[in-house]
Amino acid sequence: MSNEVISQIKRDHIVNLLEKGTRTDGRSPKDIREIQVTTNCIESADGSARVKLGNTEVIAGVKIIPGTPFPDTPNSGVLTTGAELIPMAHASFESGPPGEDAIELARVVDRGIRESGMVDVEGLCITPGEEVWMCFIDMYALDYDGNLFDASNLAAVMALRTAIIPGEQYGKGENKPLPITCTPISVTSCKIGNTLILDPNFDEEHIASARLTVTTDDNGNFRAMQKGGKGSITLDELSQCLDAAVEKGKEIRKIIG
Repeated sequence: MSNEVISQIKRDHIVNLLEKGTRTDGRSPKDIREIQVTTNCIESADGSARVKLGNTEVIAGVKIIPGTPFPDTPNSGVLTTGAELIPMAHASFESGPPGEDAIELARVVDRGIRESGMVDVEGLCITPGEEVWMCFIDMYALDYDGNLFDASNLAAVMALRTAIIPGEQYGKGENKPLPITCTPISVTSCKIGNTLILDPNFDEEHIASARLTVTTDDNGNFRAMQKGGKGSITLDELSQCLDAAVEKGKEIRKIIG
């Protein structure tokens, strides 16, 4: 996410620990950090969630307003996802228009939500061909210690799960929950040397040669995938990443309830 350089000494320390099956924070390669979730934390939003994944923290808000459907999907509501990496989260983040990292983050989260069909967009239609509900998801990194992808995915998903369509506010009937069909969860693996690790912290993320984020739905079906980094991932490593996404996806769903 940032271009910060990790010293060779720290790099060697991380690699040496991984060769012994452990990490700088005491986790094993397959362990994820503690997850903490707080919902309905933004009063002005129609749905919101604040997620801590270890020391990485993200807040997401959902705003739902009536609008005009796209011409090619006249009976479907609109989903839009945006992300902002604010300077408060890390010294490497700069204020201003979203950079490449923020755009990639928003696209990865958006793809997981969209391709899983988490929100029944046809259920957001008010008047076919004329008016639909438009759902805007905004994510803000508050503290960055690696793996913004999974933290942001969780924040966006939990914000959507708590979101209420404000029908009464706009004279469009009663308030009602968003039509949610599943809970897509992303799991990010990183490759350091010949070792795959889950949920990388800041230092691990910045010495990894490759990264793979895989999103699954409630049934363990693969819904989205995004590779990062210049290194390669073998077919066997890909299989390990996919298995981990299914296994940890189930574990995370139990945690968030």
